[in-house]
Amino acid sequence: MNLAWKPRLAPLVLFALLTGFGPSPAVAQGRIVIKIGTIAPEGSTWHDVLLKIRQDWRRISSDRVELRVYAGGVLGDEFEMVRKVQRRSLDGLAVSGVGLARIDEGIDCLHYPLFFDSYEELDYVRDAIAPELEKRMEARKFKVLNWSDAGWVYFFTRELARTPDQVKRMKLWISAGDPDTEKLFKDLDFQVVPLPATDMLTSLQTGLIDAFDVPPLFALLDRSYQQANHMIDLKWAPVVAATVISTRTWERIPKDLQPKLLEVSRTAGEELRAEIRRAHEDAVVEMKSRGLVVVELNEQERAAWRAEVDAALPLMREILGPPELCEATQRFRDEYRRANEP
Repeated sequence: MNLAWKPRLAPLVLFALLTGFGPSPAVAQGRIVIKIGTIAPEGSTWHDVLLKIRQDWRRISSDRVELRVYAGGVLGDEFEMVRKVQRRSLDGLAVSGVGLARIDEGIDCLHYPLFFDSYEELDYVRDAIAPELEKRMEARKFKVLNWSDAGWVYFFTRELARTPDQVKRMKLWISAGDPDTEKLFKDLDFQVVPLPATDMLTSLQTGLIDAFDVPPLFALLDRSYQQANHMIDLKWAPVVAATVISTRTWERIPKDLQPKLLEVSRTAGEELRAEIRRAHEDAVVEMKSRGLVVVELNEQERAAWRAEVDAALPLMREILGPPELCEATQRFRDEYRRANEP
C-alpha cells in the first residue's frame, strides 16, 4: 500500500547495492558479527540509536557480540533488505511499516488512516497487541528487538490542496509493485503514479508527480518539501517501526546474554520513540521557516477526509491486516478512549 493507506518511508539516499556479502552472521576471532541495515541516514536519530545498541551489546557481551550498522539505504530499500535477511546475506534491519508489512501483514492493523487521535492511543494499542505481533513475526523467522515509530504521515502537495477531491486532481506517487494499492486508489478516482521509492524525489523535480505523503522529518531530510511545499495539516496515519533480526541469528547469541541484550534494545527503542516525536515537531517549524505552507483545515474539510476514509473501509478491510487482529486493535483503542474520556 501507499503511505496514504499503509505508511511508507521514502529512502533518503540513492540505492547502492553492496556486493560480496558472505554467509551471516559472521564469526570473527570468536566474536559474533551481526549485520544490520537501515534506510535512515548516518547522523539521524534512528542511526544514533542503533549505534547506542551496538555500544551496549559490546559492553554487556564483553565484545563477544558486535553489530555492524549499514545506514543510508546502501543495502537497498526495505523490501530488498527484508529479502536479504530471508536469503541469509543480512542479519536484521531497522524498518518502517513498509518492511514490517512485507514480513507479516499484522502490522497493518496499526496503519488505518484517521484511526488514532494521539500518540497515547497508539502506544496503548501497540503495547496491547505487541505480543501477538511478535509471535507472528517469530513464526516468519524474525525476532523483534524493539518497537518505535517515525511520526505521523502528512500529505505534501505542489499546489494548495485542502480536500480529497483536490488531491485527486494531482499526480500522486505510490510505491511500485503493489497492485492492491494501485487498484484501491484507482477505484477511489486518484491519479496514481506507481514508482520505486528511490525515484520519488527525482519525479517531483521533473513534474512526473506532484503529491506524496511522508512524515515531516523525512520531507525535511530529503528536501522533498522544497518541490511540494504545501502540507495538509491532517494526521493521516502513524508510521510504526521496529528493529528486527532473524531468529537464526538470535539463536547464535549465547542464551545467558539474550535477556540483557533484549532489555537494552527495548530501552533504546523507547528513547528513540520520544526523540523522533520531538524531531518531527521541530521539522515542521524548520520547514515553515524555509517556506513550507501548513494548510489548516476547517471542520467541513476534515469531514470530507473522514468521508473518504469511510468510503474506502470495505476495500481496506480486504487488504489491511488479518480481521481478528484488526478487531482487537479497535477494541483496545475504544477501551483507551473510554478510560480517558473527559
